[in-house]
Amino acid sequence: MGQAATQPSTDWHVKENGREHHTSKFSSKELVVRRGQAFVITFNGIEQPEQTLTFIAETGPKPSKQAKTLATFGISSTASKESWSAVLQSTSSNSVSVSISSPPNAVIGRYKLSVQSTSTGSSSPEALGTFVLLFNPWSSGDDVFMPNKAECEEYVLEEFGIIFAGNSYHINSFGWNYGQFQADILNICLAMLDRSLNYRQDPATDVSHRHDPKYLGRVLSAMVNANDDQGVVRGNWSGNYEGGKSPSSWTGSGEILQNWKQSGFKPVRYGQCWVFAAVLTTVLRCLGIPTRTVTNFSSAHDADGNLRVDEFYDASGNHLNEGADSVWNFHVWNESWFSRSDLGPSYSGWQILDATPQEESGGIYQCGPASRNAVKEGDVDLDYDCPFVFAEVNADCMYWNYDPATRKKTLLFNKSTVIGQLISTKAVGRDDRIDITSDYKYEEGSKKERDTFKKARKKLGLEDKFDPTAPTPKEIEQKPDISGRFKMAGPLEVGKDLDLILVLTNLQSEVKSVNVNMTAWSTMYTRKPVREIWKDSLSVSLSPEEEKHFPIKISYAEYQQQLTTDNAIEVTALCNVEGGIQVLVQRHIALDNPAIEIQVLGEAKVNKEVDVEVVFTNPIDIEVKDCVLQVEGSDLLRGILKIEVPPLKAREISSMKFKLTPFETGSKHLLVNFSCDKFADIKAFKTVKVID
Repeated sequence: MGQAATQPSTDWHVKENGREHHTSKFSSKELVVRRGQAFVITFNGIEQPEQTLTFIAETGPKPSKQAKTLATFGISSTASKESWSAVLQSTSSNSVSVSISSPPNAVIGRYKLSVQSTSTGSSSPEALGTFVLLFNPWSSGDDVFMPNKAECEEYVLEEFGIIFAGNSYHINSFGWNYGQFQADILNICLAMLDRSLNYRQDPATDVSHRHDPKYLGRVLSAMVNANDDQGVVRGNWSGNYEGGKSPSSWTGSGEILQNWKQSGFKPVRYGQCWVFAAVLTTVLRCLGIPTRTVTNFSSAHDADGNLRVDEFYDASGNHLNEGADSVWNFHVWNESWFSRSDLGPSYSGWQILDATPQEESGGIYQCGPASRNAVKEGDVDLDYDCPFVFAEVNADCMYWNYDPATRKKTLLFNKSTVIGQLISTKAVGRDDRIDITSDYKYEEGSKKERDTFKKARKKLGLEDKFDPTAPTPKEIEQKPDISGRFKMAGPLEVGKDLDLILVLTNLQSEVKSVNVNMTAWSTMYTRKPVREIWKDSLSVSLSPEEEKHFPIKISYAEYQQQLTTDNAIEVTALCNVEGGIQVLVQRHIALDNPAIEIQVLGEAKVNKEVDVEVVFTNPIDIEVKDCVLQVEGSDLLRGILKIEVPPLKAREISSMKFKLTPFETGSKHLLVNFSCDKFADIKAFKTVKVID
């Protein structure tokens, strides 16, 4: 009888399997399924008795049983929990339906499936085709199993996210289209794995590790930045984004990943932390690892690993770029959900991954997975990169006065409570912010938090070094004679004047004379000073225990040219108290862009056109030019819509209209980004309910 005369044709039951495997949102014709769960296929053109059939599933460049990248299995009566298996569903004269199951720890990726008949002994395997196998957070045997179904929906299937930014005084947020189910994104994510350094060095070994979410998370944290491996996004914190797009102009990951592939895998220019984090969320959700984007405010970048960050100021109160440490207004990273077989069950759950290239780990720019529980407990001796993450949320901050001429530095004061505030992520199923700070550390200032900090220092062998909390150094013993703070007295909006009040209080019972040097600088969100905006000085005499208020106005005309796309300003007042120690007063200001309104004019129905109007009012007394509106939204429009808008005179209102044709029902999000020469990247989003 020999081989069947015709090549077998395979029905992959893409729709039915997709429904069962939570993969129906993928736009590919190829079957996409999750490991540890059965899927049904039907094929014909095989004329052998079905009992004699053997299936071969293989992945990677050198499939082998030992590496678990090759499996051969016959038909059995029940599905196996531990290995690949096939159970007969039905047969007719010329077709066979089987239910195929993979083990819950199978290697993920694209598989080739073939079938061979053993009855003749001589026939070679016949290809049935390919399918893609992903992680399965719905299956209790999988490392990424997430028992809460609503969380699975959010952290694997939701294509819309909210990213929090601004600073700890003033949080703002913007929408992001993760778009993990958009056309070709799955292929790009698989291509990313095959372009990693690990794959280039040893493809077979790399593929054999792809069953392990902690391995993949670490590899992808390196691949999302371009630093070592021609990865996806090139970072740029210079404020000059020529030759690419400003990091704040992106509204979703799809465009970035598509650009990377279309350019022949050249790094996409440019990204900053939220772009790296959002792209990593897209890739991990796409592959089936539950992932979310997390923002840490007043985030420390501890370059020298001593759990301390040093900030330097000159005699005029200017923030100096001295030393490698820094504190960012905010920093965005990822949390992914999986178990830690390497560390034990108490360290399972949320794991921190960070694709922003800050410090090398194992010789390349990658970070994590650091167990969030390990960070909270100060177990900084555990893999991976726990000390770095611990410092980001809990370093002590040292403020120094530095004289560049003599290189002399004097400690002004230290604070153990400023780093790691308001750690935020999007709520499950709602467009709200939830605060998860208490999952990263014990209450700031509590004994438990200080004990954990000391435990962490001890584990890193730092307990003998200078401990800022010990009352030895002379500078710390001196108590300041005055205290100061900046109060905001008006709106924080680009285009409006900035009104602040410097409040100084004499803490002593005798008169104090104070000379105050004040400066304001535009900064990056990393607090890197960019351009001086304003400076002033004043001399005051404070009566015993007196509080005085000094109004400060910085006009829009003064700061307009100096502002970066981060809309961030740092104001400092260095107070020289006669006969006492210097006092530094600082305030980081995050300005909001003016508002933009989105109206959906009518009912949104599948495959029916609906009109949308976006309204922007120019809030300033000057014409704005080079206006561009960019629109995107998964299931609402394919790709990105760009509309050039005529210039707007002072105070003029612009109404921009376009049409949408939604192609899926449900609650969808439309994202808009409006830019012009005076306002960069004004973002808004609108929930659109699409009905049948």
